[in-house]
Amino acid sequence: MKSCLKIPRILLPREGFETWAVVACDQFTSDRGYWERVEREVGGAPSTLRFILPEVYLGEDDENRIAEIHENMYLALETGRLEKLVRGFVLTERTTQSGVRRGIVAAIDLEQYSMKKGESAPIRSSEEVVPSRLPARVALRRGAPIEFPHAILFYRDKKDKLMKYLAEEELEVLYDFDLMEGGGHIKGLYLPEDLSREVAEALNVRTEPCFAVADGNHSVAAAKAYWEELKGTLPPDEARTHPARYMLVELVNLYSDAVVFHPIHRIVKHTDAEALIDYFMKHVKCKREGNVLIPSLPAGAAGVEKTDALLEAYVGQNGGVIDYIHGERELRALAAEEDCVGVLLKPLDKDDFFDRLKGGGNFPKKTFSLGEGAEKRYYLEGREISYD
Repeated sequence: MKSCLKIPRILLPREGFETWAVVACDQFTSDRGYWERVEREVGGAPSTLRFILPEVYLGEDDENRIAEIHENMYLALETGRLEKLVRGFVLTERTTQSGVRRGIVAAIDLEQYSMKKGESAPIRSSEEVVPSRLPARVALRRGAPIEFPHAILFYRDKKDKLMKYLAEEELEVLYDFDLMEGGGHIKGLYLPEDLSREVAEALNVRTEPCFAVADGNHSVAAAKAYWEELKGTLPPDEARTHPARYMLVELVNLYSDAVVFHPIHRIVKHTDAEALIDYFMKHVKCKREGNVLIPSLPAGAAGVEKTDALLEAYVGQNGGVIDYIHGERELRALAAEEDCVGVLLKPLDKDDFFDRLKGGGNFPKKTFSLGEGAEKRYYLEGREISYD
């Protein structure tokens, strides 16, 4: 099987890691206060905050925001704020409340990725992609000279052989600092090209899918969509090696003790709470705690599918807005509003993950989250994706 991985030349800031790294743009989508605090903490310092469009602001002057992001990226390149490393992977050690999560920052070949239902591929999406969420992401990538990823992909290594092997190597420390807003601690170690090649060979197993998107499904889908758009304008020789064909991600072992699946809960806003609760409880046995429902449904795909079908049917007839919430505490706080109803869902079992994806299967959109909101990947490493 052709390798899914490419060894990149990674970009890192020359200084100021603490303000440089910010959490994934699809977190805290109902919490403007979070992003306002990040803005204050960053201030005028160089930061990946200037390269992203937090989803809490989607629909608010997107075109101008994206144009400003592109300008900021070019400025970062032109003013020497970024250092390009010698070709190699980065080994990350992320300490959170769930433990120490280790990963490999590498580039994947988007030609080996598919999100299409029923289509087997070495790299698979894990959740259904919502088409309406792609245009802004594709537009952002279309004019971007560099990328800073938050996508995490799973590989399978039940005995954690790879990380045990790398623990015996003496590696150069690239960064070592505390992340803002309760994100824990992160350390990055450089893997030289020869060692990176060994890692790539170890990870590129024949079982399909070889890798599956754990977090950032829409970001990977948008990168693929942009690549397909661009590929049609390129001569074949250039298409084989163009940097936009690849995407920087973090590869994490599904069976790491620090990998904890959390459900993504549902909330309906701007609705008649009592009417919605009555409707939902007529179809599913639930425990009610205020405006929070805890349905007696199985974990994983089946429970999510049933919940979404009911909520979408109700909202379609009666109005309201469905949102997806990471964290039980956050859900309960939002559901305390009188015109909101929250639905608390169960976590996915790890052994069910890759089985669901065989033969081109997917989970329903927003089935699971890799940790709580603050545990998600922070933007940190970058990579050039154009020849400008």
